[in-house]
Parts: sequence; structure tokens; C-alpha cells
Amino acid sequence: MDKKERHEKSSSSDEELPRRIPTSSVSEDQESSEEQVSGAVYSEMHQMISSIYAELHFMFKQDYKYDQFLGPEGNVDAELINKSANKYSLRFPTAGWYLWSATGLGFVVRDAVTVTIAFGSWSQHLGLDLQHHEQWLVAGPLFAVTAEPEEAVAEIHLPHFISLQGEVDVSWFLVAHFKDEGMVLQRPSRVEPFYAVLENPSFSLMGILLRIARGTRLSIPITSNTLLYFHPHPEDVKFHLYLVPSDALLTKMIDDEEDRFCGVRLQTSPSMQPLTFGARYIVSNSAHLEIIPTELKLSYRSPGEIQPFSKFYAGQMKEPIQLEITDKRHGTLVWKTVVKPVDLQLGAASAPRTFSGAVFVRENHRQLQARVGDLKGVLDDLQDNEVLTENEKELVEQAKTRQSKNDTLLTMVEKKGDRALELLFRRLSERDPYLVSYLRQLSL
Repeated sequence: MDKKERHEKSSSSDEELPRRIPTSSVSEDQESSEEQVSGAVYSEMHQMISSIYAELHFMFKQDYKYDQFLGPEGNVDAELINKSANKYSLRFPTAGWYLWSATGLGFVVRDAVTVTIAFGSWSQHLGLDLQHHEQWLVAGPLFAVTAEPEEAVAEIHLPHFISLQGEVDVSWFLVAHFKDEGMVLQRPSRVEPFYAVLENPSFSLMGILLRIARGTRLSIPITSNTLLYFHPHPEDVKFHLYLVPSDALLTKMIDDEEDRFCGVRLQTSPSMQPLTFGARYIVSNSAHLEIIPTELKLSYRSPGEIQPFSKFYAGQMKEPIQLEITDKRHGTLVWKTVVKPVDLQLGAASAPRTFSGAVFVRENHRQLQARVGDLKGVLDDLQDNEVLTENEKELVEQAKTRQSKNDTLLTMVEKKGDRALELLFRRLSERDPYLVSYLRQLSL
């Protein structure tokens, strides 16, 4: 079955991915754990793995669970042990293949093993100047992995978003390990369409890099995600559209950032074809709504950095809107979707939100810093409610300019948490309702 047929099959089917990895991947008759991942069974298992990875790509969803792996005996739960570091711990109970559907990370294990997994950031370990000089391209997520016992892991499958088409050579793929002595490069045992394999791996902070010979100018095709969010409002619905490489952590961070400001992600399909690193794409719609900006450049920015997106408003959204993305250079259509009013109703119903004054203050820090007027009444109210001490109130009052007073207050209250921010929002709403109303309209 070729790529087009797989795409048509996945698009026309509403079936979920299997909750269980077929037990045929592990032979019950074999006596040793080494033999369980060898021979004909080994080949059969890898054919199945490739098939499921293809399904993951073509049935891209936002509801894959970050706390579950697929395994030979059903789902295996992962425990989030450090939220700020996105660090998980879990135990694979038997030999077989395990897949983290939300990320594409996979393991083939010989025996029961306990693993910990955390997400890493390329920008903290691989400078942009070094990437440019050496012609290294980030090709997938970065994971910090440990295993106990380590020898129980026969293979680790590291996801990548490079499309193995055209001029891409698998010899360019390298696994980067970041250790105390620096970056250590290792060639993968083999490269598959959506992941690269390390056999009998040692563990570290690691991910896939693509290294291209100096002076070579190539168009590198990648798989990508189009992420579409709407921000509900009775009078003027707002949309944000992102075009990013298929990096699980990148998608999760965008989801989390949009969620902070009440954005709801709509289900969309992957791009119709591999896109190109560094290429520019034009966003358009059938309703002739203004889109800012209309042009997006497909590039990789590490999670935590500001991700570019296009924004447009659709009023009360009474009619369907068709959105399209075309290649600026060639004019070819690479993605399209139709958004109907019912999609927004279902999306809002599945992710009910309440307005947060704390989020409003954080989101509008710069606007409030520039626009809030006399703070005397606000400062008195915050001191009366024990948000500010007398010394803190004096620090604000001693600032030389109005904007510096505002910035000092906002920074001070933000450090005190959501309760303090909610109280600040209430006081600002009472004393300058027109400013608050104006900024809320801008952010909707």
C-alpha cells in the first residue's frame, strides 16, 4: 500500500488505533529473552511497528494521552513525576514492544524494565550558530531517558520528522547524545520512515540530528503539523494557525500556551505532502477575512521559544470557512480544511473555560504597564487585602515614572501567584473599567 492509499484509508476511517500491541510480537515458545526479539517474529514485529507509526502520522490527533504507552498486554500507565521538567516514570512489565503514541517514542524490551523519560530543549544544548556552521538540522524531539536495568532494552526508537523522499540520504542521520563531556554523535542502527533505531542503546539526553555536507544546498522535506485554535467570543471569534514540524514536545507546548489563554484546538489533518525547511507558505481563507500575517516560514524553534502563527477574526462565525495553505514559491496547495460553526460549538463544549483575571494580567503586562493611570487607590486596596506590604507599596511609589511604577507593581504581584493577580484584576476593573474592557476585546 503506497502513501496515498494509506492516507485515503486513514482519512475515511473513524477507527481508533489499537489499544493493544498484538501479542504475536513475542513468541511464547522461545526460551530466552534474546530469542523473543529475533528471527521471523522479529521481522513480523517490525513490519507491525512500521504500520502503526504510519497510522500515528496519518491519523494525527490531539487526544493521544501523555500518561499512557501501548504495550503487548494493553495500555501501560506513565506517572508524571516532575511537571516542570515534563518527566515521566513507568514500568514495562513484560518483553515486547512499547509505544508512546503521543510522541512516537518506542522501546523493544527483553524483560521487565523501569524507565524514566523527560523532554529536552535543543536550544539549550546546540547553538543556532553551531547548527548553521556545521549544517546540522534538528530532526526530532530531544528526550532524556534512563532504564533500569539498562540491558533489558533491546532497541529504542527515536522519532524524527524528516521525510525520506527525494535527495535525503539516511547516512545523514545521527543520534546526538548530550553528556558531561559534551555532544557525542552515534550512527543509528537503521532509519525508518518515522523513527530511527538504536540497538542495545546506552541512555542519555538524546535525539536525532541531520548532518549535511558543507556547501550542499538541498531542500529538506519534513512532515509537519498544522495546528488551528479558536478563541470563543459571542461577537468576534479569533483563530490562531501554526505551521510547525511534527515534534511532540513542540505541539504540547503550543497546546499548553494556547490553553492558558482559553484557546481550543480543532481537529485537522496533516499536510497533504512533505513540506520544506525554510520555505514560505501562504495562508488564505474563503471568506476574505484579514489574516495577519498571511505568510508563514516553516522553521524549527525550540519549545519554550515564541512560535509564529497567523491570526484572523471571523465575527460570529455563522457560515463555514475554508482555510488553505499554499507553497509560496510553487503555488501548490499543501493543506486545507473547512471550519463549520458546529465545530466551534463541539470544541467549546469539550473544553469549557472560565475567564481568568490572573491570565489576563499576565497576558497584558505590557499594555497595563503602558496604560494604567493613577495607582494610589489600587495600591491602598492591595495593601488592605494583604497582597502588598507597606515596604512593597513604598517601592512602587518611589519609582520615577508612571510606567516604571506600573511595571514594578505588575512584576511584584505576578511573583505572588494567581490569588494576588485575581485581586489586582478586580481592583483594576473597578477603578479603570474602560481600559480593562478594551484590553479584553483585543485579547478575544
